[in-house]
Order: sequence, then C-alpha cells, then structure tokens
Amino acid sequence: MSIMKKSLVLIMLILQVSGVVFAQKPTKLKIVYFHSERRCPTCISIEDNTKKTLNTYFANQLKDGTITFQVLNVEEEKNLKMVEKYKAEGSSLFLTKVSGAKETNTDFTNFAFSYSRNQADKFIAGLKAEIEKNLK
Repeated sequence: MSIMKKSLVLIMLILQVSGVVFAQKPTKLKIVYFHSERRCPTCISIEDNTKKTLNTYFANQLKDGTITFQVLNVEEEKNLKMVEKYKAEGSSLFLTKVSGAKETNTDFTNFAFSYSRNQADKFIAGLKAEIEKNLK
C-alpha cells in the first residue's frame, strides 16, 4: 500500500474515532427528593433549599434538561419503582449522574439533614458544589 493510501486510511480512522467520541451524549444529572406524607420542618427545608439552589445557580440547566428535579412521596404506589431503585426510606435526597448508559448515584441525605434547616447557606453551597462536580 502506498504512503498516500496509508495516510488516507489513517485520516479516515481518526475521523471515525473522533466522531464516536464527540457523538457521546452530554452528562445529565437527575436530582430526586423523596419524602413521607408527614413532613418535619427539616424535611420541608431540604426540598425548599434544593429548589432554591437549582433556581438560583442552575436555571439554564433545568430549562434545557441537563438537570431534572423530582419530588416523590415514598408512600404513593406510583412511586414504588423509584423508591425501590434508590432504596429510599422517608426523606432522602439523591443525585444521579448519567453519562451515556452509566448512572452513578450520590446519596446526599445525611448532608441535607445536617445543614438544610439550621445552616441553609452551608447546605446550598455544598449542594451547588456537588452538582457542579457531577456535571463535569
């Protein structure tokens, strides 16, 4: 095979490989907040401060679908599949990074309960940082 043909084959191979790399779907983030029917002030603050964080810092990503946010009652039958998937019990906050077919879950519940109600600024800063980390 001549040098010209080898070069052409190599260029075509590089373009195909880079096309596959660039064709990958962008990273998405699913945020799911679970709650029970009866909710304490801390549980309510987790939902409120999560919404505040998303609307303040990630409004564009919410609008374009890069980030989704769901609030689900663990006691409702229609949510059973999601409750089982996340093994949610009562109030729980999860972030799920979706890269292609791979999903990576982060359980943010303990952090949320530690800071959302009494140190809202710390909760919002921590959630913002976790979201930014997951979008990379």
